[in-house]
Amino acid sequence: MTTTELSVKMILDRWNASIKSCDTLINNLTDETLLKEIAPGKNRGIYLLGHLIAVHDDMLILLDMGNKLYPELQEPFIKSADKVVSQIPSAAELRKMWTNQCDVMKQKFESAKTENWFEKHTAVSAEDFAKEPHRNKLNIIITRTSHLQYHIGQLALLK
Repeated sequence: MTTTELSVKMILDRWNASIKSCDTLINNLTDETLLKEIAPGKNRGIYLLGHLIAVHDDMLILLDMGNKLYPELQEPFIKSADKVVSQIPSAAELRKMWTNQCDVMKQKFESAKTENWFEKHTAVSAEDFAKEPHRNKLNIIITRTSHLQYHIGQLALLK
């Protein structure tokens, strides 16, 4: 295994472990618990779950791996704050979306070649990428893993 392959593997292993950790946490929280606020006046667990799905959906576009699976989640979970949109999917619906999305992303990530991870992501221009080659697809995984870990910490407060 080359150093490059090892680096990609380490980053994807951290992503997969974070997904598994979040999945375990979500599955150990009841639907009723997900309706609670993380702290008084803060986001509810259900909002954070929907937010994670919407953010990960955006990753499919950024990584040039296809279209969003759940574009309807953009408005209530990215563009709006919690409790602003009155009609959101139920915790059970979001759990199914989460599971499906994780499965789809895992399949896409596993089929990507090592060199693909060092290509530019779709939000950076070719000119900017030439100057800043670190703005690549693998960097998206790194930043989104940090984002996921942050929200796992918040969701853990519901236990």
